[in-house]
Amino acid sequence: MDEDTPAIDRAHQRILEALQQDGRLSNVELAQRIGMSESPCFRRVRALEGSGLIAGYTARLDQRRLGLPVTAYVHVSIDKHDDHLRRDFVRRVEAEPHVIECHAMTGSSDFLLKVVARSIDHFSELSMQGILKWPGVRNMESQFSLQTIKSNSALPVARTDG
Repeated sequence: MDEDTPAIDRAHQRILEALQQDGRLSNVELAQRIGMSESPCFRRVRALEGSGLIAGYTARLDQRRLGLPVTAYVHVSIDKHDDHLRRDFVRRVEAEPHVIECHAMTGSSDFLLKVVARSIDHFSELSMQGILKWPGVRNMESQFSLQTIKSNSALPVARTDG
């Protein structure tokens, strides 16, 4: 942790765990849930937000109900690790809404993308008319998710206060 991040004590741990489960909790509900009075709870949440430890709040959407039942994990290799090509690739990834995650990787590929699509045909279009035509893309290998066993955005929260 950096110097601007507060030590995570038991109260911080309980706040972070509760907000990861339900980011819509009011301060009153949160304080009741973790057994703390409202004012200190509010101050702690604001401090966690101010430090950047709480980076934001979002709604989790149902991918299938949105008409995006296909999930593919795509390994991408780019030419010669050229900085210009890498920056261009990252810009294109950021601009493509169907790429919902991108990780720079060690090993045989340079990037791992998580791509959602309306159908296999839609994924094929995203691949062949999109990703494979991006400058510098040398190779792409896709694997499809058959079933989601666990999907959890909550992080384990450990105390750091000793």
